[in-house]
Amino acid sequence: MKKRGFMAVFLAAVMAVGVCGCSSTDEEDVFTGDTPEVPEWQGNLDAISPAVYGDIEDLDLEPGTYISVIGKTENSPYWKQVAAGVQQAADDINERLGYSGSDAVKVLFNAPADNEDIDEQVNILDEEMARYPDVIAIASIDENASEVQFDLAIANGIPIVAFDSGNSYQGIQCTCMTDNAAAAVTGAQKLCGAIGESGEVALLVPDSVSGNAKDRVSAFQQEISENHPGVSIVETIYMDQIDELKRKAAAEELGVSAEELAAWTAEAAGEQEAIEEAQEESQAAADEAQTAAEENDAEDAATENISEEARTRLEDIDSIAGRMSDEDALVYYLEKHPDLKGCFGTNDETVLLGAQALKSMEKTEDIVMMGFDAGKDQLNALSDGSIDGLVVQNPFGMGYATVVAAARTVLEIGNEAQVNTGFVWVDAENMENESIQPMLYE
Repeated sequence: MKKRGFMAVFLAAVMAVGVCGCSSTDEEDVFTGDTPEVPEWQGNLDAISPAVYGDIEDLDLEPGTYISVIGKTENSPYWKQVAAGVQQAADDINERLGYSGSDAVKVLFNAPADNEDIDEQVNILDEEMARYPDVIAIASIDENASEVQFDLAIANGIPIVAFDSGNSYQGIQCTCMTDNAAAAVTGAQKLCGAIGESGEVALLVPDSVSGNAKDRVSAFQQEISENHPGVSIVETIYMDQIDELKRKAAAEELGVSAEELAAWTAEAAGEQEAIEEAQEESQAAADEAQTAAEENDAEDAATENISEEARTRLEDIDSIAGRMSDEDALVYYLEKHPDLKGCFGTNDETVLLGAQALKSMEKTEDIVMMGFDAGKDQLNALSDGSIDGLVVQNPFGMGYATVVAAARTVLEIGNEAQVNTGFVWVDAENMENESIQPMLYE
């Protein structure tokens, strides 16, 4: 009886302890309903390194601070995402600080209406400098085009931040961009793997002057030459030189050699310069009739610099070139290489143009098309097989990080020399993955 009584007391004590323990644990895990709200773009911010450039918590800007952000163009899906990131960072800063109306931190995104118009971008920079913003962030179309403006800005106490594309100017405070070398190497590796490490490929580049275009081309070429001996780059086509390529194509069609075309073009340029100089001198004459006569005399004299045959052939060349679209020109140069196995475009527009050219050549199934970025048309082409893979940047995160870097510059709280805004590889197999979705945009 005593043992039974002892065991009963012992079991009761153990159960009591167990009940108490469970009660304590349940109280710690009670759900209050206050879950932190995660914005839909958090994945874009998580891709930024260092992570502080995806965070606005320490940016205690003064009311009315003005941050000017200048992009490369305003109409492409990529640049619309950059602008969206810029605006979101501005909204988050003002919400946190409780600013509105005239007190709001002003973050203004500007960009050329036409694709990567250097002159228009420089004009926008001049206009923004005249407004004396607290900082300017710029994605330079031509990394050497704005040195005079940068000097003047810094002399007037306006610091410069760069984004999207590197810039050789020494006074840049911070650069927010994709690791272009790593991204291009990834693209080269994927393309070479897709063509079985053997064959000819073409490289399509938007321009020959921007820092990111140079970085991507250099890294792509180096990766091919050093690590893929069975692959060769047989064409590198720069879209800012496409008009001259059209003239060369038209000349070849008419049986005119490159040397003849160059010589005739130089002669015609000299002739035109002589005509313009004569016209300028003639404008100083008081009598309009005399002016017209002098212009005719000057034109007659200048036309002796080039033969009538050459003049006629140049007119024919320019007429044919003028009727060629960019796609027509691209098809012409790609068809020069019947053994072509792959193409790679280093931005959104070149990869889409390449896909369109291959479609018109009826080579979509035979030639692998890969490249950078992911707007609606690119994603549709990826789904239907016209494009085989994409290096997708993080333009939303880049815009956001750029505003953070600009704000840190204004506050003088220190900046990294370079901020990596991230990229992912996307193909038909992984494009629906949850981890990939935040980086896709339309």
